[in-house]
Order: sequence, then C-alpha cells, then structure tokens
Amino acid sequence: MKVSVVGVGYVGLVAAACLADGGNHVICVDSDKRKIDRLKKGEIPIYEPGLTELVKHNEAAGRLVFTTDLKEGVDNSLVVFLAVGTPSAPDGSADISAVLEVAGAVAEIMDGYRIIVTKSTVPVGTHIKVSEVITGKTENPFDYVSNPEFLKEGSAVEDFLKPDRVIIGTTNPAVREIMKQLYSPFMRKSSRMIFMDPASAEMAKYAANSMLATRISFMNEISALCDTFGADVEQVRIGIGSDSRIGSSFIFPGVGYGGSCFPKDVQALIHMGAQQECPMTIAQAVQQANYVQQDRFSDKVIRYFGEKAGQTRLAVWGLAFKAKTDDIRESPAIRCIDTFLEAGMKIRAYDPEAMTVALEKLKGRIETVKNSYDALNEADALVIFTEWQEFRTPDFEQIAARLKNPVIFDGRNLYDPAYVKKQGIEYHSIGRP
Repeated sequence: MKVSVVGVGYVGLVAAACLADGGNHVICVDSDKRKIDRLKKGEIPIYEPGLTELVKHNEAAGRLVFTTDLKEGVDNSLVVFLAVGTPSAPDGSADISAVLEVAGAVAEIMDGYRIIVTKSTVPVGTHIKVSEVITGKTENPFDYVSNPEFLKEGSAVEDFLKPDRVIIGTTNPAVREIMKQLYSPFMRKSSRMIFMDPASAEMAKYAANSMLATRISFMNEISALCDTFGADVEQVRIGIGSDSRIGSSFIFPGVGYGGSCFPKDVQALIHMGAQQECPMTIAQAVQQANYVQQDRFSDKVIRYFGEKAGQTRLAVWGLAFKAKTDDIRESPAIRCIDTFLEAGMKIRAYDPEAMTVALEKLKGRIETVKNSYDALNEADALVIFTEWQEFRTPDFEQIAARLKNPVIFDGRNLYDPAYVKKQGIEYHSIGRP
C-alpha cells in the first residue's frame, strides 16, 4: 500500500519505519530540512532500540523515502498519516494547530480521494475540526480515521510490530477493510484490531494513559504511607499485584512518572473536563500526587544533609524519564535536580543516552561524565533516578570506595536493602524500611 507520514518525530518515524517493514511504500514528510537531510544520511535523531536498523534496512530496500515536499507525499499515497506534535498549550489543553495546518495543506494538494489518518494524540472532537478544515479547502472526497498510537518509549518498535491492540476510529466499513489490510502484517497470530467511532478512539487514548498514570501515582502515595508505618511497599506491591483484577503492571513505586505522554495527556484530560463542566477530579489528584512524590524525594535528600546541603556534591545516575530513551521531557530527574541546585548542591551526572539534552535543558549548571562510576568521585551521596539496566547490579564495593559518604538514595527501588547494607552503604529507597 502507498502511505505517507507527515511529521517525522518520535511517533511518525517509528510508525513509518514499521509500516515500511510490513511491505508498504512509505514517504516521510517533514518541514525540517535539517532533520530530513540527517535521515537521508542514516542519522536517526532520537534514541529508540531497534529503530536505526529498521530505518536503514527499509530505506535501502526502497520502501522508505524522506522528503520535505508535502506534495510528493500526498500525490503518491492513498493513506496520509498526520503525526505532527500536539504539545501542551499554556492553559493545559493539547495544541492541535499543527494538525489543522497540515490537514489544510494536504487538502489543498489532494487531486482525488484520500484517507486522512490522525496518529497524533488529539483531544476528543478533533475529528470534526480536521474534517471541517479539509472540507473547506477541497471538493475531493476523503475519509477520516482516528488511529491513536500506544507506543512506549524504549520499546516502541516492538509495540508497533507486535501491538496489544490497534484502535481504528471510522464509521466507513470500506475504510475499515483498508486499515485492516494495512495493519495485517502485524496481526499474523491473531487480530487485535478494535473498530469504533472517531470520538471514542480519541477518548480511548487519553483514558488509557490517564489510567496508567493513576496506577503509578496511587502506588507512590501508598509508598509514602508505608514510610510512616514502617511497612514495605515492595511486599504490598506483590500482595496486590497477585490479584487478577489488579495485576502487576504499572504498580512499581518510584520517584514519579514523566515523559511526553502521561503528563501531557493527564493535563489535557483535565482541560477537556473543565471545558465541558465535567471536572476530572481523579486526574487532577493524579497530577498533583505525581508532583508531590517528586518533591517528597528531593526533600528527603536535602533534609538528610541539613545545614550542609549547600556544601554537598551529589552523584546522579539517570537523567531520562525512563530507561531505553534519551527523552527528558517532564523527567523527575530534571525537576529534582533543579531543586537540588536551588539548595546550593553541586551535581555530577551520568546517563547512557540523555546527557546532551539534559545539559541543554539545565543550561550547563551540572557536570556530566562518560562513566557512571566517575560520577561518584568526591560525591557525598549517589542519587538514582532512572532504571537503566547497567545500574541494576553495580559494583557496590567501588561505590562505597569512591563516595566520600557511602549513601544511596534510590528513586527506583533497584536494590535489596539488606544486601546494600551488608556492603557498608546507607540505603534510602521508596516506601521500604
């Protein structure tokens, strides 16, 4: 099938590469010439396991093309995916101006029937606005599809190639068949396609992310309560996770959630509720609990050093909001480091992928090193924010030897407290005595 993807960001590039790998001819369009030029040279602008190999393989096979020419994409495609950004506006709503702008540009180019598919995360009702924009700029027939993405950073390629589900929002049976054919390479074992109307598809994306964020914030609040009673949140997690009605996913306590999706989508859901005079009180509490958890953790570190906080140097492991990505958007590490810096602390940090973007975000106020153990030199404590695999079984003897004060503040509960204590290291984690 001939497909174009407009917007070669995180979602667009992953979707395009995977669709091309399914045998389709895919044209990637982006207005950023520098980004397109880099992709043509084989330079992938984001870190995502498996993506580089997938892009290079399908580009070499001629199934994946990069261009800044929107007309080239629209003229040579039946299905046009819109995958441009929808960042949070100042009022908390999702800014869909880029989606509407691209939809209008596509409409002006169309020379016949097209299927317009929104892959970006957009508020409920966007399908109406996009359809109105297209209708106002062309008399050519079209169908609209809402096809929200459910990609987890760090496993996005795997998620696309082996999806839990693919939601297709359309009321046209013929379009359903076309979309079913497009996704059929990823449904060999069983069909996991769910068809619904566009409004429900748009809502499903926000509901899913907000539900997952709720589970995280709830467990983080439970961890805080465990601290006050001397209970062990890890035992509590195992206890409730064994309940088949609850399950074990997204109930790991930590320093809070971040990234490009959960914070933005929870905020957008809150805004949609306010617009409709239907308050999203649970989502509001989830958002507040997440910020409180991050502040609770940073305050714990600062309180530990007391009056000496201003003369303290911290080693930090992890800057990305989660492992297997270089994404620092809404990262708890960045928020907490800002708090540490305000308290006068000095930071020496290491992250396998996110140091360059973090340095830019923090305006060079921290020092970074190329080796995780080098961050420990002359530091008064180690603070862990990201659950990178290489942090899970470290050399504790080296940690104790390099730190001036052998103390670990673990924001991801990576280690067994009893084991760390035997290594001569004071250990502070989340919700565990």
